[in-house]
Amino acid sequence: MFLVMGITGKVGGATAQHLLAQGREVRAMVRNREKASNWANQGVELVGGDWNDSTAIEQALRGVEGAFVMLPSVWAPSPDYKEAKAVIANYVVALTKAAPSRVVALSSMGANRTSGLGMITALSLLEQGFRDLTSPIAFVRAGGFFENFLYGLQVAQGGTLPVYYNPTDRKSTMVATNDIGAEIATLLTGPAWLGQRVIELGSMVSADEVAAQLDEVLELDVKAFAIPRAGWAEAFEQFGIPKGRTGPAEEMFEAVNAGWMDLGAEGTEHIAGTTSAREVFEAAQNAAKT
Repeated sequence: MFLVMGITGKVGGATAQHLLAQGREVRAMVRNREKASNWANQGVELVGGDWNDSTAIEQALRGVEGAFVMLPSVWAPSPDYKEAKAVIANYVVALTKAAPSRVVALSSMGANRTSGLGMITALSLLEQGFRDLTSPIAFVRAGGFFENFLYGLQVAQGGTLPVYYNPTDRKSTMVATNDIGAEIATLLTGPAWLGQRVIELGSMVSADEVAAQLDEVLELDVKAFAIPRAGWAEAFEQFGIPKGRTGPAEEMFEAVNAGWMDLGAEGTEHIAGTTSAREVFEAAQNAAKT
C-alpha cells in the first residue's frame, strides 16, 4: 500500500495512475470524497483529512510501504509563507510518528537556494523542514510543467504564445506531469536507499521550442512572445492572482530567467523527461474532443 497526497491534482493523479498500472494498492487522503470518486472506482482507498491536520496525515500513513507528499499550490502566499510552514510542520509531526520505509516529496528546480525564489521558497522550506526525518527521503526537483502552457491551445490561435520566459530562445528545465508521476512511482516501488536523495527531473527546453510544438498541434504559425517585465503583474492578475500579491510569481520567473533553476546543482541525480510538450498538447486537445 502506498499513500498518495494530492491525488485530485496533476502530479498526484499521475503518480496514482502509474502505481495502479503496476498493480500496486493505493491510498489517498482527500477532503472531498465525491471529487475523488473516480479514484475510488479504480480501487483507491480514500481516507478523509487534509494538509492542516497532522493526526489525519499520521493515520493515513499507518501501514503504508511508502508515501508521496507534496504541498498545495499557493500562487499568492503570505509574505512569511505561513501556509507552507504550517503544512510542513504537520507533515513532520506525522512522518515522525508514523515513519514509512520511504518518502518521496515533490520539490522544484531551484529549491537548493534559500532566497530570491518567489513561490519556490515554499519548496525550499519543505526540503529544509524534512532534513531531520529518519525515513529515507527522495526530493524530486521537477522543472516547469509543460501543462502550464495549455492556455496556448486557446490564446495561440492568433499565432502568438505569450510567456514569461525571456529571452524566448533560452532553455530552462521543463517536464510533463506524467513523467513526474512515473518517476515518483519508480522511486516508491524500486530499490530501497538510505538517507536522502535529490533528483532533478526534466530536460532543457526553450519557450521557442514549446511554441514550435504547439505550432505542430494547432497547424498554425505560432511564435513565443516574451511579455514585457513591466506587464507581468497585470498578466498574473488576469490569471486570477489578487492585485498587489503577484510578487512571488514574478520573482519565481525572474529566478527562472536568471538561470537559477537550470540542471546541475551539486549533489543531485538527473532524470530526463520523455514526454514532449507536443504530446501534452495533443492529449489535452484529444480530451477536449471526447
